[in-house]
Order: sequence, then structure tokens, then C-alpha cells
Amino acid sequence: MCFTRCTRCIGYKLLILALLSIVANILLYFPNGETRFASEHHLSKYVECLHGILGGGLLVLIPAAVFIGLHHDDCCGSFGYEDSGKSCAMLSSVLAALLGVIGSGYCIIISALGLSHGPYCFTHLERNWVYPFTQSSGGYLFEYNKWSECQEPQNIVQWNVTLFSILLVLGGIEFILCFIQIINGIIGGLCGLCCSHEEV
Repeated sequence: MCFTRCTRCIGYKLLILALLSIVANILLYFPNGETRFASEHHLSKYVECLHGILGGGLLVLIPAAVFIGLHHDDCCGSFGYEDSGKSCAMLSSVLAALLGVIGSGYCIIISALGLSHGPYCFTHLERNWVYPFTQSSGGYLFEYNKWSECQEPQNIVQWNVTLFSILLVLGGIEFILCFIQIINGIIGGLCGLCCSHEEV
């Protein structure tokens, strides 16, 4: 069944994307490879939302595992036909894809908010830990001369912008793949059921 092959292909892609999301989120915790900012709670509140670990990571790993293992499922071979069982499994994969949509959607939203609000850093103007770019509504992304306002952690703006952007893109691709699987699962499941009924 070509729908099943497509589902397994999506599963492998989601597996890679989910692992990359987890790695990117972990890196957000360690600006410039330093651990002290995490231990001192000097990180953006959006870093601590675990959107790459939970959302784009674990909640996408579950459907990825379901999609990859789909060829083992036959839903007890309903109607006594293997294709019918596979169509049942395809329809059930839609539920797993919905979980992936929720997880990737969460990753997209938090990444966008993290980019919009900017990093939490120590500034020379305030002499305190603040969100210096909150009022800019993301405008700071194009005002590179203002990035130097953040003294600690060093290069935190570049660090956050790069990793939040990566997570935003990864979450977007995961969302699209899961949405494709919802359509693929519905069509594949319904086609399989129709074919099995004709055989009966």
C-alpha cells in the first residue's frame, strides 16, 4: 500500500526533526557553552518552556514511532483481509498525527514569542537583568547595532535568534508533515476500507 510507505517516510523525517529540536532546545540552556546562566536562572522565560524538548521533540517522536512501525500493524485484520487492517491502522495514525500537530504548533508559537520578545540579559543601561527588546515587538531583529546592549551572556542575541529561528523552522516542517499525514491517513484508510468491502 503506497499510503503506508508514505507514512513510514514521514515517520523517519519526523524522527530526525524531533531529535534536532531536542538538541536545539538543550543548546538554548547553555549560551556560549556556559552552564552558569541556567543555574542562576538568567535565561529567557521562553527557553524554560521546553518547546523544543516537549513540543517539537517528545510529542513529535510519538507519532514518528507510530508511523515507522505502521507496517507491523494490521488492526487484527478486520474483515479477514490484510488491506482492511492496514486501512484501520492508517486511520488510527491520524490520531498520532494530531498529537504531532499539537506538539509542533506549541514549538512554533513559543519560538515566535521568544524571537519577538528577545533575550533576557544584563544591560549596561539598566545595570540589571532585563528584556531590553520587549517593546520593539521583534523590530530588534533588524537593528543589529542595538544587539550590543546585552553584555551578559556574550552574544546572547545571536545565540537566541539563531536557535529560536531553527526551532521555528523545525516546528513548521513538523507541522506540515503531520498535516500531510492527516490527509494521507484519511485517504489511505478510506481507500483501504472501500477496497476490502469490494473484495467481500
